[in-house]
Amino acid sequence: MAKKSGSGGKGTPATVALEAAGVPFTVHAYDHDPAAASYGGEAAQALGVDAERVFKTLVAEVDGALTVGVVPVAGQLDLKALAAAVGGKRAAMADPAAAERSSGYVRGGISPLGQRRALRTVLDAGALDHPTIYVSAGRRGLEVELAPGDLLRLTGAVSAAISRR
Repeated sequence: MAKKSGSGGKGTPATVALEAAGVPFTVHAYDHDPAAASYGGEAAQALGVDAERVFKTLVAEVDGALTVGVVPVAGQLDLKALAAAVGGKRAAMADPAAAERSSGYVRGGISPLGQRRALRTVLDAGALDHPTIYVSAGRRGLEVELAPGDLLRLTGAVSAAISRR
């Protein structure tokens, strides 16, 4: 997998973090449609990639602490499983404004990488079934492809079954 910088030569915080870590990755850009019903579904379709390999980054609150769940766009985040994966009791989706403030990214472009404030992160165990996966590169219309093991290492994430169909 070849390294590619973000479009226009200036990367996003996510691609800058990947470059700094020396991790192999590929950036994939597509034309984002503001009317798209699902950011992740749009990415999978635009890139011609199986939706099981494209992952969305969701921010939840687990026992009051912001926590990231990374799940396939074809599924949904199981909040109980997310809470259990980090030793918590209760989870709910975070307020979108809080997620944007914490991550430094806009909704639909939140990447698990290069966040303004590193949060506890859980990657769905299904990611490990693929040699590479796609996650947001930090803005709508931009995805980064990398090995799931590299994502785990760079985010300090744990892997657990946190998605449901």
